[in-house]
Amino acid sequence: MGTNTLNSGGQLDKQSRILDAAMELLSRHGISGVSMRAVAREAGVALGLVNYYFDDKTTLIRAALRRVDEHDLLLVAVDQATDPQEQLRQALRRVAGADLLTTGYLSLRLHLWALAQADEGYAEINAAAFDRYIDGLATLVSNANPKLSWEECRDRGADIVVIQNGMWLTSLLGIDKAAIQRSIARTEEIAFAPARDAK
Repeated sequence: MGTNTLNSGGQLDKQSRILDAAMELLSRHGISGVSMRAVAREAGVALGLVNYYFDDKTTLIRAALRRVDEHDLLLVAVDQATDPQEQLRQALRRVAGADLLTTGYLSLRLHLWALAQADEGYAEINAAAFDRYIDGLATLVSNANPKLSWEECRDRGADIVVIQNGMWLTSLLGIDKAAIQRSIARTEEIAFAPARDAK
């Protein structure tokens, strides 16, 4: 039983390493830089192992999109132990974390967004991920301000995402820290504004 657990963990580690390599190549070179052979070389594994875990380049890119989706959902995950308003503030600030505002990560996001515009299968994964992220934001907004309707919480989530994505895109151009802080403050204003019908 212990051996199976170790093998399973080792397999997951290798599969994760392969996916990390694919994402790194995609970040640096775009889709043209991702081939099964290049991924194997980057991951330091045999080509056969890459083919064992992923059928082809399309499968690899889909896995990359799903991994980014999982990461995004962690940004807006509900934490029952934290005050809802503080939890919302933390989530809004988390998107400007040092680990996200890197050229490599932002370049990866840009390449994945571009692929989603060019391929229907990728677009479906991306659209579903986008909806889940907005739902996550809307849930945090709703928990912090239960008087808001779900529709208004979703609208606010969508408005916040526009600012967050703009901040990420312009970060690649060297946006200064003060501008990032103003962007975060603007998302907080949107999130915590009174209900539309409130006087």
